[in-house]
Amino acid sequence: MKEKRVPWLFVTGVLTAFFVFALFTPAAVADVNDAKTRRLMSLLQYVFEFVENNYVDEIDPEVLAEGAFKGIFESLGDPHSAYLTENDLRGLGDTTAGEFGGVGLYINKQQPAKGPDGRDMPSYVEVVAPIEDTPAYRAGIQAGDLIVKVEGESTEGLILDEVVTRLRGPVGSAVTITIRRGPAFSFDIPLSRAKIQVPTVKQAMIPGGIGYLRIIQFTPYTTEKLAEAIKFFNAQKYVSLIVDLRSNPGGLLDAVVHAADLFFDDGLIVSTKSRLSSENRVFEATPGVMIPSSLPMVVLVDNGSASASEIFAGAMKDRGRAVLFGTKTYGKGSVQQVHSLPLARGGFRLTMSRYYTPSGVSIDKVGIQPDREIKEADFTEEETAALAKLIEARKIPQFIKDGADPSPQQIGAFVSRLKAEFPGIREQILRRMVRNEITRHMSSPPVYDLEYDTVLQEAVKHLSGKS
Repeated sequence: MKEKRVPWLFVTGVLTAFFVFALFTPAAVADVNDAKTRRLMSLLQYVFEFVENNYVDEIDPEVLAEGAFKGIFESLGDPHSAYLTENDLRGLGDTTAGEFGGVGLYINKQQPAKGPDGRDMPSYVEVVAPIEDTPAYRAGIQAGDLIVKVEGESTEGLILDEVVTRLRGPVGSAVTITIRRGPAFSFDIPLSRAKIQVPTVKQAMIPGGIGYLRIIQFTPYTTEKLAEAIKFFNAQKYVSLIVDLRSNPGGLLDAVVHAADLFFDDGLIVSTKSRLSSENRVFEATPGVMIPSSLPMVVLVDNGSASASEIFAGAMKDRGRAVLFGTKTYGKGSVQQVHSLPLARGGFRLTMSRYYTPSGVSIDKVGIQPDREIKEADFTEEETAALAKLIEARKIPQFIKDGADPSPQQIGAFVSRLKAEFPGIREQILRRMVRNEITRHMSSPPVYDLEYDTVLQEAVKHLSGKS
């Protein structure tokens, strides 16, 4: 990977003993010298000192400062920029390192929006993707679900990092979240927190010489695991490849660039652009590939494919290296930097630039449209309501708990009982839910599912010349 970047430097200045800070660049220095900026900074300091000295109760200035920091970032209207407490910083480091404690969800705060009547709609927390083999994954939480409450507390008035803090806790402790699926159906899901180890790559062979590569997240270990998977495919004499990025919430920019570099001999992978010239970066492939350019490839994406996975998919699509199957991606195309604050225990995360695919397209809040759109059958309103009741009743997890390895006859009888109790749900959906529940509790679950996975079925047909 070759990266072209202008050298940069920043200085952090503390403008009052407890309160105002600024990140200085040539542009920022010019702003500080502006009369309006100076007046506003003086006003901020005045308000801070007035509240500190005159509020009815004595208050810790650090509490005031933390509230002010939060307000600065909330005013941006950007869910990816935020003030971070000391615990937030520690948790962020755990996540990017590939291990942390919690329930196993990647989440994002909904963008503020207006309803049909022009009023502000509630802004909850959206599930970007569950992490495989975690409590949330085994409970059946899906990309696109809304977390409207945590332990009965609404997430509407909470920033993203506050929700993350509430979801994390001691291993083995319980937390109940309220999920909204569809426009109006909500149900509670009890979860037991666990030590979350983020998986990164899984691989297997599909009949017909098709390599199946699932990239779960882009971590510091992804490129190494990809190289191991490719060696496995070579040993199996694979003739084509499916790369599955569905429900991949992203990860590290450097990790996805290094991973994509395995597929390209040269040329652009991704670029970032900002109003600061120091943040304008170009990432190009280095000579040499592990996967021949002549090898047919399909990349699978969905609405849970975000950030780094969109960089990978965008490079594959724009450069004609692979065909994209599935549904439109999430649309998270911005790049954040994390900084610690001097003389304080916290820090902040700030959007510094947006990334662009090789064709010069920004997918932020837009997403990447696949070459071939394939959707799973949509649920009717009646099915959504019935599914919410079924999930909250937890009948399927209880069935698996009562009989860890049910026979096909037992599964058939159980599905018939469910069909009678929840007539609004198609039998195929019920069978798939039972299958998924069984799979979630396997110590070594199958890497792919050709029986129910429609998108994967179509990708196999395409690579086999049957579509």
